[in-house]
Amino acid sequence: MASEAKKQEIRTSWKARAIGTAAGWLIRILSWTIRIEVEDHCGITEKGKIKESLIWCIWHNRMLGLAMTRKRVYPWREGVVLASASHDGAALAAALKVIGVGAVRGSSSRRGATALRGMIRQLKEGKDVGLAPDGPRGPRYSFNTGLIKLAQLAKLPVMCFHARYGCAIRIKSWDRAVIPLPFSRISIVFDELLEVPRGLDDDAFEALCRDLKERMRQGVDDLDLPAHERTRRKEDRR
Repeated sequence: MASEAKKQEIRTSWKARAIGTAAGWLIRILSWTIRIEVEDHCGITEKGKIKESLIWCIWHNRMLGLAMTRKRVYPWREGVVLASASHDGAALAAALKVIGVGAVRGSSSRRGATALRGMIRQLKEGKDVGLAPDGPRGPRYSFNTGLIKLAQLAKLPVMCFHARYGCAIRIKSWDRAVIPLPFSRISIVFDELLEVPRGLDDDAFEALCRDLKERMRQGVDDLDLPAHERTRRKEDRR
């Protein structure tokens, strides 16, 4: 029983919240120095065009790009992201709060059912929900099918969010988290909406997962980078 209670526990601390809040303000300050280029294939940047809630598919190491572009590109849309129930998740939730994004705490390994109910509730309230299919533990650019199952339950489409960085530092972490340098460029793409039918057989479900994974992997430029290497890298100029 004690072990089960521990699995349901949301971990937090004043230190994690303080670090997250400070990081959130740094992100806001840095974001105003960034030049943003946008490709919108679904109309999300046109206020009022998409009235329904969306499920955003975002690689874990591209979360910062999402945070930096929200207030400047689509400030009228409210949203939450799934953050783990760990201390790292507490820091992420605090950082997101600074930029106006909420958090549902949980993961497939901790408070999964509770987190799923929380995300569905947020979607019913008209908010978008962002999920990293390779989070919170990876491996980088792997694909957890929970995002597809959420779309089926909520009867809402999936939108793939892509971000590429003109000049950035890649952190030595499992996901190679990317931090754009001041006065650099972020190119973001809002992909076409993907409808997810509820009544899929196993083969159709697997095919849809493969299609979404491939669509997401086509949006990155670092598939060949090893997870352990720290490097600074420039995107090829177009």
